[in-house]
Amino acid sequence: MNLNMDSVESLVAQIQGLSGNLSDINHLHNLLKQSEELLHSESTRLISSLSQLDPSIHSLGYLYFLKAILSAPVSKEEANGLLVSLARFINSCVVEQIHLTPEKFIFICRWFKNQVILLEAPIRGVAPMLTAVRKLQVSSEQLTALHPDFLLLCVLAKCYKTGISILEDDIFEVDQPRDFFLYCYYGGMICIGQKQFGKALELLHNVVTAPMSTLNAIAVEAYKKYILVSLIRLGQFSASFPKHTSSVAQRNLKTFSQPYLELANSYGTGKISELETFVQTNMEKFESETFVQTNMEKFESDNNLGLVKQVVSSMYKRNIQRLTQTYLTLSLQDIANTVQLSSSKEAEMHVLQMIEDGEIYATINQKDGMVRFLEDPEQYKTCAMIEYIDSSMKRIMSLSKKLTSMDELMSCDPMYLAKVGRERQRYDFDDFDSVPQRFNI
Repeated sequence: MNLNMDSVESLVAQIQGLSGNLSDINHLHNLLKQSEELLHSESTRLISSLSQLDPSIHSLGYLYFLKAILSAPVSKEEANGLLVSLARFINSCVVEQIHLTPEKFIFICRWFKNQVILLEAPIRGVAPMLTAVRKLQVSSEQLTALHPDFLLLCVLAKCYKTGISILEDDIFEVDQPRDFFLYCYYGGMICIGQKQFGKALELLHNVVTAPMSTLNAIAVEAYKKYILVSLIRLGQFSASFPKHTSSVAQRNLKTFSQPYLELANSYGTGKISELETFVQTNMEKFESETFVQTNMEKFESDNNLGLVKQVVSSMYKRNIQRLTQTYLTLSLQDIANTVQLSSSKEAEMHVLQMIEDGEIYATINQKDGMVRFLEDPEQYKTCAMIEYIDSSMKRIMSLSKKLTSMDELMSCDPMYLAKVGRERQRYDFDDFDSVPQRFNI
């Protein structure tokens, strides 16, 4: 194609005329691929040409124009204007057209995400990026390259409820391991923000136990949070890894998380004073003898100080829960003395909050300040509970069928069979004295 002054205008005309049906779209796609050099050389003129295209009709051409524009340096004034155009495009583009070149769609969405972060306005990107994720997905079971970017914006904007909506999907298809690591890590942070510690624990556990050939920073940070969330949610932490955890993770994660493991050990004593002393005053020496950092400063530099404070607070709850296993009634003052709270009023606040959260079942007599601990009132025979159990069973059955299907597909996969075949050739199956060696597939 000749690079004359009318080339861009000619291409705009082609886009306008060939965006009507599938056969024309495929022809247009070929033309656009042939014109990429032109588009990049004329990127400064393309912004004005966008006004001649309708993103809800000319999505493919609009996407090529945006990719060329954003691949070149963009001024601050132009960037602000392009944010509006990008949000409009993401919301109105035709799914079938952007699926013809998903890598370009990912590129412009990531530019959009980076720009709103640069402007310190991540909330501007939350709704458009959620739409982008849904449009890029072939099915709700697919993890796209945009999932982590969307969740990061939710974390930065503190839009935790919006982030939770996408974490409810069951994911079975993952293209890039890094996307999976970041999806679970940011997802865990969102669940922590929503106090959904059970789901957070599950997501962080996925990061820690996922296959990895080398240790990565995401797994290290996830492991630190995993320790803290385990203490908050379960009241304990086990330093042993599941058998399916990679050997790299098992060998190295603890090395990078010593203050957190020591915190877990201190928590295990059940003594709040020891835990608070550990957090406040213990010292950690790094390889450089000139640099000494308190655990408090270490937790703060890791952006985990808020979680650590929740760990300390959760010990009061754990100690109160232990009292329910021993006593039927107890005064608020006795509770305060036993769990080392400063007053009966503070004990009352903790007990009321735990009752509201469903962590204990109790009543408080305001006249004499006595707390009466009760049994769990749930009889598991209400309509709501039956519906919940039924839906859980259906979900488990569906998951079982999905796993069976995936197992059948894997057993027929040529790459998998070739890998297994190569590994089997290493063994002499007539030698029963030899011990089979484990291998990764």
